[in-house]
Amino acid sequence: MLRLAYRNLFQSKVRLAMSVGGVALALMLVLALDAVMTGAEKRLTAYIDNSEADVWVAQSGVKNLHMVSSWMPSSVTGEVEDVPGVDSVTPIMYLTAPVDTKNEQSLAYVIGLPEDATMGNPWNVVGGKAIPGRGEAVIDSSVAERSGIKLGDKVKILGQKLEVSGLSEGTSTLTNSVAFISMADFERVRGSGQVVSFVLAKVEPGRSPEAVAERIEEDVVGVTAQTRVAFAEQERRLVNDMAGDLLAIMNLAGFMTGLAVVALTVYTATLARRSEYGVLKALGARNARLYGVVLAQALLSVTLGFAVGLGFTLVLSAIVPSLDSNLPLQVGAGSLLKVGTMSLIIAALAAVLPIRQIAGLDPATVFRG
Repeated sequence: MLRLAYRNLFQSKVRLAMSVGGVALALMLVLALDAVMTGAEKRLTAYIDNSEADVWVAQSGVKNLHMVSSWMPSSVTGEVEDVPGVDSVTPIMYLTAPVDTKNEQSLAYVIGLPEDATMGNPWNVVGGKAIPGRGEAVIDSSVAERSGIKLGDKVKILGQKLEVSGLSEGTSTLTNSVAFISMADFERVRGSGQVVSFVLAKVEPGRSPEAVAERIEEDVVGVTAQTRVAFAEQERRLVNDMAGDLLAIMNLAGFMTGLAVVALTVYTATLARRSEYGVLKALGARNARLYGVVLAQALLSVTLGFAVGLGFTLVLSAIVPSLDSNLPLQVGAGSLLKVGTMSLIIAALAAVLPIRQIAGLDPATVFRG
């Protein structure tokens, strides 16, 4: 049955290319949309994920970065460091503010770093240095490239003109980026050394971050402490709550469109071989065997289309970031499983529709005319 389906499918190379190509393009649309959503979500929490902190300590009630303000007395840094189980700490300052370059203004998470910062630094520096000194800034390389900014040029952040001393990669999203300046420059605008936004804590080897976070909240007044994983999850949940419905509708529309094209392609390809099935019936093939051939042929064409569509998507995932785009694509295992399973189910259903016509097919019609 599989051999017959294979021979029937590969009988006409042009028809095969059209069938597999239609399925591949439809599934590429679905996979690409899922890849955009997966990549955007991962980039959203890139700073938190790469902070190297086991626990994030913020002002009481603050549980994420997006659209929040967290200010605590600088004395909290020492109090957190004294909590049993804490190995080291790094205080940081934080505000959402524009970065003014030569040609544009872009929104950024502005991070103020102390000179001896061991956590919260840019994790992938592609030029210059990682920790900015006084009068310096580290900005995202894609922001710099779009604006024609190079190392040594000036940008304006928090009302101060700062020299670009470093370029980082992977610190931008569709809507903003992450910029790093010195704690001293940040304090000129806000704080005067009396406040910090967050305290990043590294726990001692063998200690549980969850247990240490609970102990910090017990011992330090007026703070909320979360593990890095929990803090990142809160960030994703907030942004997804704000834009999740729109993204979900777009993804669902693309998914349904792709599957509709798959169904139409399989249905058309099956009916196009109607005469071949008539010949098989004339030779004595039972309906059950014909049904098996139709289903096997549909599943083979979708499998081939899925493989080609996945290849196209992986190529796009490699090409798009190189085009100076803040649109990251990441193909996830969950997406592959979802799209693959649904494609096979749709293909089977699409093949069943013309089966009724094949079952009632009069073999004599094949020889007329």
